Amino acid sequence: VQLQASGGGLVQAGGSLRLSCAASGRTFSSYVMGWFRQAPGKERELVTAISRGGSITYYADSVKGRFTISRDNAKNTVYLQMNSLKPEDTAVYYCAADGNMSTMTSLSGARYWGQGTQVTVSS
Repeated sequence: VQLQASGGGLVQAGGSLRLSCAASGRTFSSYVMGWFRQAPGKERELVTAISRGGSITYYADSVKGRFTISRDNAKNTVYLQMNSLKPEDTAVYYCAADGNMSTMTSLSGARYWGQGTQVTVSS
């Protein structure tokens, strides 16, 4: 599966952004989808993940209550709504796909990766 992320940009602290990730192929609904981020000088971290049907979600503690992941299997797209953004949310955000949620949550990995989209939050 090929993934194409979009929606990054520059926003002031407290603002919002919505990232989208469009997937190619007809098997989108068979994949767990996730968003990772990597800030300069830091390791890549899992931000959030969503199950195939969308009923199960995972959020890193740092984004709980501020970020929301969702997916539209009819449109082969996963979204990340980011509210109340903080300067520490500044990073390159990557969407990813895998067959298992545990690959993302336990191993911080994924089989397929999209290109990153830069999110910059100014103070």
